[in-house]
Amino acid sequence: MLYYGYFAAFETLWGGQTPGKRAVGLRVISVTGQPITAFDALLRNLLRIVDQMPGIYAVGVLSIFFTARNQRLGDLVAGTVVVQEHSLPEEGLQATPATATRLGAARLTVAEVEVIQTFLTRRADLPESLRRRTAGQLADRLRTRLELPAGSYRDDEALIEVIAGEYRRR
Repeated sequence: MLYYGYFAAFETLWGGQTPGKRAVGLRVISVTGQPITAFDALLRNLLRIVDQMPGIYAVGVLSIFFTARNQRLGDLVAGTVVVQEHSLPEEGLQATPATATRLGAARLTVAEVEVIQTFLTRRADLPESLRRRTAGQLADRLRTRLELPAGSYRDDEALIEVIAGEYRRR
């Protein structure tokens, strides 16, 4: 329980990361791009028992080679994938002086900021249609949450970037 619980506990509490994953810039997420749940973390790590057979992770390594998303069996069953974190370029997140403090990013919860960060970090890996749709949904929620007028930014991703930049500077 200690061995498998270590992975499940850290991945649940640290947003899909263990100390090792954090050190090398990896994170476990749902195949839909959302953060994993405690159930996802528990399920993927219980199947580590099968993945490590016959003691050298042969089953897990083989499944990584034969799946499109390089998933081990635990990831396939739990609907998760391990991704490389990408750092965000600061210059892409700078708000213009006119909008630097008036959007109200400080009112966002930590969970809302994590969703923004996750989208901005992984958007380059999304197919264009899914990227636009996800940006639109996220921007609509942010406009509602921050009481922003519709159409006040050139596109949805620009709004998300400005809000992220404002939040970072606060």
